[in-house]
Amino acid sequence: MSRTCLAALLLFQALTLPFALAENGERYARVRASPDGIGKVYLGREIAQVMSYHGAPWLERPERMEEERPDLVLAALELKPGMTVADIGAGSGYYSWRMAERVGAPGTIYAVDIQPEMVRLLEVQMSQRRASNVKAVLGTTTDPRLAHATLDLALLVDVYHEFEYPYEMLAAIARALKPGGRLVFVEYRAGDPKVPIKPLHTMTEAQVRNEVAVHPLEWVKTVSNLPWQHVIVFRRK
Repeated sequence: MSRTCLAALLLFQALTLPFALAENGERYARVRASPDGIGKVYLGREIAQVMSYHGAPWLERPERMEEERPDLVLAALELKPGMTVADIGAGSGYYSWRMAERVGAPGTIYAVDIQPEMVRLLEVQMSQRRASNVKAVLGTTTDPRLAHATLDLALLVDVYHEFEYPYEMLAAIARALKPGGRLVFVEYRAGDPKVPIKPLHTMTEAQVRNEVAVHPLEWVKTVSNLPWQHVIVFRRK
């Protein structure tokens, strides 16, 4: 190789290496983990620890009806018969079967979780409730394993702040949405003294919108009439 070619190659590598590093994980920073975090930071936010399947009974607590008003969340989703919906981070399926009733037999709910134990629990719950239009999906930390351009709606209830790879997951969810399909975040409101939730398990609307802005999604509305949470709605461009 001539000196001219070698110099050109070294210059090309010097110019492109920072971009390659950014594509290979440099979007995340590492810090000393806080008691409720994993020591990984994305856009200034430390990612929270995942709630284990051992906490599933908390998801089904009777007080949730009053504390979180799922009826108001479901109203904000504007579900219609025949829709295809993903409940990502579905847990025990608290919202999955409720949405299944609203989309009816022609519709489908894909209930996604990354814990095999939680998926098995969900399958038992859906069988007991005869929610045959709920399909359990075992996802990964980077991919919910949903087909491209198939979803009318994707719902994330109190789970996005726990995604180990939020950029990759949102990119995969965006791909799974149909053009015009909606992505809905339900998160505990950060900074609200009335919300009795650990800070890393809360998010501000501004933080959610900042993290979504790097994807082909546009903000539609924010619903703030829930006791502890807000519902933040985006649409696939």
